[in-house]
Amino acid sequence: MSYHIISIDSPQCSISCRDGQLTCKSADGEKSVPLEDVASIIINSFSASIHSQLIVEAAKHGVALIICESFKPISLLLPANRSTDTLLCRAQVSLTEEVRMQLWRKTFDAKCQNQFSLAQHTVPNDERLEVLRSTAFGKKDHKEAICARMFWQMFGRSLNNPDFQRDRESGGLNDLLNYGYAVLLSTILQKLFGVGLDPTFGISHAPRERSTPLAYDLMEPFRPCVDWRVYQWAKEHPDPKDWQVSKEFRQWVTKFPLQRVEYLDLTLEVQGCIEGVVRGFRRAVLYKQPRLYKPWTPRNSKWAG
Repeated sequence: MSYHIISIDSPQCSISCRDGQLTCKSADGEKSVPLEDVASIIINSFSASIHSQLIVEAAKHGVALIICESFKPISLLLPANRSTDTLLCRAQVSLTEEVRMQLWRKTFDAKCQNQFSLAQHTVPNDERLEVLRSTAFGKKDHKEAICARMFWQMFGRSLNNPDFQRDRESGGLNDLLNYGYAVLLSTILQKLFGVGLDPTFGISHAPRERSTPLAYDLMEPFRPCVDWRVYQWAKEHPDPKDWQVSKEFRQWVTKFPLQRVEYLDLTLEVQGCIEGVVRGFRRAVLYKQPRLYKPWTPRNSKWAG
């Protein structure tokens, strides 16, 4: 497939195709890229004008158009020959249980290790770090649950909130985390659609009506990116009365995909890292080779900010 995933973010712009060139005109000027080099187009702009010829030419080149509302994909325009019975879709459906479990094991291993990395950064003198480290890098049964419980205990105490428990309905820090995870989920979905993966076929999370279990699966190792962003906000706003999803917080947390991290010897924005991980997962599914999937872990980089 073609490589580039193009994101259209300008508040007001016109998107068209002429002489094989995808063209975006905005107040900042005009930019073009050969349509044959494009894998998909993600439209985050809330007032973009899309020329009908672009839709036709995108279909001819096998390019998907992903239209978002508040960063979450809301509509997917696929070429007719990609809408059903694709090789990738068949590969997703036919994954063996062994391959599925290997992919999931790599995913939750990365999540646990990332939780340890963040805890080590935020509470370097906590006496429980060694236990968390050995669990995160070990092979204990139920290690994901054990690491999560220890991580959230340390997270709460580092913010002078020793009674903190991760609970979607409890308000305060939980509301901040919920909002950040929603932004992360939207980013994951954009990349999944961008490379042609169907998010309804997951590897661990249970499928429900109108759910996207694969997005929930692949976002797990990136959750500590949101946790770190929320931690920074709470440190700068220590009064729990300020732990609300305000306009200022939304502006703050939605910038976490732009933070830079290291991945496979490259320095990328988090959103670029997510794309790299998703592309690796796609190859692993197509070739039924879990080794091609490389979840992100910040072992060789510091938490920025």
